[in-house]
Amino acid sequence: MIITVSSGSYWLYKNHLTMPLPLNEMLYYTVPSGTTLQNIATDLEAQALLNFPTATAWVWYARYQKKAHLIKTGKYLIPVGTTPQQLLDILIAGKSIAYKLTLLEGWNFRQMMAAIHEHPKIVHTLTDNAHIMEKLGKGRQHPEGRFFPDTYHFPEGTTDVEFLQRAYHLMTLKLEEAWQHRQADLPLKTAYDALILASIIEKETGKFDEYPIVSGVFIRRLRKNMLLQTDPTVIYSLGEKFDGNIRKKDLRSTHPYNTYKHKGLPPTPIAMPGQAALYAAVHPAQGKSLFFVGKGNGRHYFSETYQEHKCAVSVYQLKKTTSPRCQKYDLP
Repeated sequence: MIITVSSGSYWLYKNHLTMPLPLNEMLYYTVPSGTTLQNIATDLEAQALLNFPTATAWVWYARYQKKAHLIKTGKYLIPVGTTPQQLLDILIAGKSIAYKLTLLEGWNFRQMMAAIHEHPKIVHTLTDNAHIMEKLGKGRQHPEGRFFPDTYHFPEGTTDVEFLQRAYHLMTLKLEEAWQHRQADLPLKTAYDALILASIIEKETGKFDEYPIVSGVFIRRLRKNMLLQTDPTVIYSLGEKFDGNIRKKDLRSTHPYNTYKHKGLPPTPIAMPGQAALYAAVHPAQGKSLFFVGKGNGRHYFSETYQEHKCAVSVYQLKKTTSPRCQKYDLP
């Protein structure tokens, strides 16, 4: 072993090769054909992933172990927490990224797990969804909304637990970043509140430019202690029983996710929010609107008063002609 050569060699090993690389998120790294370990060390040094003494120690260690020539061409996934020594093992093992799976914004936990279970190249070790968070070492956390929607590349042999750990870790990083840079004086007590709100925003609109506007509506409602009255939470409460229609009995339900009955945010997120929704949740647009309704083209009409909102519902939802009392609003 290298540690038997001298005390100086041991110091290099301990202080440079066993300290994690400065990664804030997963790194995708490509080793082109013909690349040497020295080339890789120089490149990583240029990216500030290895400093000068660590890069030198890394190459020296590989040569001493007679491993420098064993690195393989390919695209690799370098997880957060990887040390230079572990990086060398990854490049030598040659398990380059070969497969991918995309988790879509707005998917709920059930939809995400179905996609993972259906992927033929993910090794399935989980027998059910009931104790997944315990398998991830997260105790009794509710899994909804805890995984970041993104396209994940992975090598053959990746297990469902390993895949979920990556998605969970990335959501944790994205949420923490959004929460640390939030606007002041939001009626949100924790980052988890922001995650819940972001999931509602994600389900309410598919237009990125509307995200902060929708967020502004909900933030103002929370400040005024108004019911959020958001349909996606009612749909979430219905689960697989939802058939495309929300009925009056659904709006009268005492289910904890029915925001037509219960004030404040629902108990948990209702879907996986993406980056834009997370940002909007903590950066709501300024304004006075308290209501909005779908216009039938994927966009929404926002209203400051209930009277204006009723007019918008009449025009866009009920398809009625504009009445005289509604002519003062910007409606078709």
